[in-house]
Amino acid sequence: MQAGAAGPALPDRRRSGPLGGQGVTRSARPWGSVGVFDSGVGGLSVLRALRAKLPNNNFIYIADSGHAPYGERDEAHVITRSRALTAHLLDQGVQALVIACNTATAAAIDLLRAEHPQLPIIGVEPALKPAAALSKTRRIGVMATRSTLASARFRALLGSLATQAEFVLRPCDGLADTIERGVTSAASPETATEIIAACARHTRAMGRFGLKDGEIDTLVLGCTHYPFAAAVLRDLVGPDVQLVDTGEAVARQTRLRLTDTVPSGAADSTPGRIRLFSTGQPAHLQAAAQRWLQLDGPVEALLF
Repeated sequence: MQAGAAGPALPDRRRSGPLGGQGVTRSARPWGSVGVFDSGVGGLSVLRALRAKLPNNNFIYIADSGHAPYGERDEAHVITRSRALTAHLLDQGVQALVIACNTATAAAIDLLRAEHPQLPIIGVEPALKPAAALSKTRRIGVMATRSTLASARFRALLGSLATQAEFVLRPCDGLADTIERGVTSAASPETATEIIAACARHTRAMGRFGLKDGEIDTLVLGCTHYPFAAAVLRDLVGPDVQLVDTGEAVARQTRLRLTDTVPSGAADSTPGRIRLFSTGQPAHLQAAAQRWLQLDGPVEALLF
């Protein structure tokens, strides 16, 4: 598969070793792996859902922490990084690509699909449609990055649902970064307090939550980092409010797309392998994978 104009040649900075009891060497499956990337560790929430739906698939995950946060950078930066990460994943022989980042999906998915028409590319976007189907009060909160909310892709989605519900939009500046920093400070009361305070500030600004008329009864977690703060958000908005994220829907769509690309008879029952890369601090992604996916082992550094 040709990478086309996906970006500059990338340096090879790979290490191998066991991860979560599974080797992280190059895929043994002849049909390749599924590539997944995010601006940081938040995309692990999508990887968790993918593993649940596709336990026998191999996955390669890149946390672009060295160039984060995407949600507070301009679109050109996000497109440049998305191209570079896609080029690296194609070099690893992936059969499909999951953009596990709302901001990168909004900025780059149409361009990447045009540049790689033979590659199945699945993106994430705030789950407005599922939320509209669930809501009884027809008032829905949406937490996302400022870049996602300002994107043409999101605005088109919002416009298509304008008659179905009222959406209360909240740009959550700094929240993804706060959650990301909390990964390596799991035992720090200061970090936990900071996450709680940030979530409280954003939910308070959105208005009242509940099941009464005029209250928000459904909350969309429009960034892949936010599901890792779901317990905090649940305490803040109450047990009756539905929290909606896109992980499971993306996993279902990925499984459907793979049925068109996996050779007949290729599937087997062997547990899939996972390979993790980071452009930032490998120990940071390692801690997140251990905490949230119960994976143990090294993370490979990327220097670009």
